[in-house]
Amino acid sequence: MDHRAEVSEFLRTRRDRITPEQAGIIGGSRRRVPGLRREEVALLAGVSVEYYARMERGELAGVSTEVLESIAHALRLDEAEIDHLADLARTAGPRPVRKRRRPSARGVPPAFQRFLDAVTGAPVWVRDRRMDFVAANPLGRALYAPLFEDPTGRANTARFTFLDPAARTFFLEWEENADSIVATMRTYAGQNPLDKGLTDLIGELVTRSDAFRQRWSVHDVRHHRGGVKRLHHPVVGDLELSYEAMDLPANPEWFMFAYTAEPGTPSEERLRLLGSLAVTEQSAETVSDDGTARR
Repeated sequence: MDHRAEVSEFLRTRRDRITPEQAGIIGGSRRRVPGLRREEVALLAGVSVEYYARMERGELAGVSTEVLESIAHALRLDEAEIDHLADLARTAGPRPVRKRRRPSARGVPPAFQRFLDAVTGAPVWVRDRRMDFVAANPLGRALYAPLFEDPTGRANTARFTFLDPAARTFFLEWEENADSIVATMRTYAGQNPLDKGLTDLIGELVTRSDAFRQRWSVHDVRHHRGGVKRLHHPVVGDLELSYEAMDLPANPEWFMFAYTAEPGTPSEERLRLLGSLAVTEQSAETVSDDGTARR
C-alpha cells in the first residue's frame, strides 16, 4: 500500500463525515465538500492551514503527539481511529518499521493445544493477523465447520467471508461481519505495513470482491475485542453467541476468541448439542477401522 495515499485518504474520509453543524461551525449555503473544509479542521485543531494540508497530503513524519491529539479531537476520532492515526505517524518516521516477529513455523505448541482442548464448555479458536485459522478446541472447530469446507481450502476468515457464498448463510448478519473484518484488517495493516502476507491478501480481495473493495475504500478501522455473533450452523441451526477476543502475549500475531451462550436460551441448548456431536466425532476419529485406538 502507498503510505502517503493511506494517510491522505484516512484523514479526508474522517473530515468528510463531520458536518459544520456537528463541529459548531456556521456552514453557509455554498459548500463544495460534504463535510469540513481543510481550513476548518486546521482552525479546530489550532494549526496552520498549510500544516494541516501537508498532513492530508500524507506527510506525517515529524508530527508531534500533541498535534496528532489535536487533529484527532477536531476530527472526532474514536479510540481505534486515534490508534490508527498514531500507527500511520509511526510508520512515516525516519526509522524503518521493523517487521513483527511471527510465530515459529513449527506450528501450535503442544501445551497450548492442550489448553485449548481442556476448554470443553465453550468454542475457542485462534487466528492470526492475516485472518488465517491457527488452532481451536473441538467445539470451536465444530462451530466454524463451514470455514473448513471452504473450497479454497485455506481456512482464512476473510477469504471465506468475501469469496465463499456459504458465508452469507453462515453469518446471519453478514454485512456487519464483513464491515468488522475489513476494519480490523485495515487496523492491522496500519500497525505493520510491511506484512507482505496481509498486503497480498488485501490485494487479492480488492481484485476479487466488490464487497471488500467498497468497504476498503471507506478507511474504517476497529478494535476487535468482543461482541455478539449470530450464526446459522448447518447442523444445529441458529445461534446467538457472545464472544470475547484476547491477545496472546507469547504470540503477538495470534488472537483467541471464546464464545458463550446466554443461559437458558435455545442457543445454549444448541451449543451443548454441538459439543456432544463434536466429542462423538472426535472419539470416532481416534479409532481405526479395525477398532484399535489411534495415538
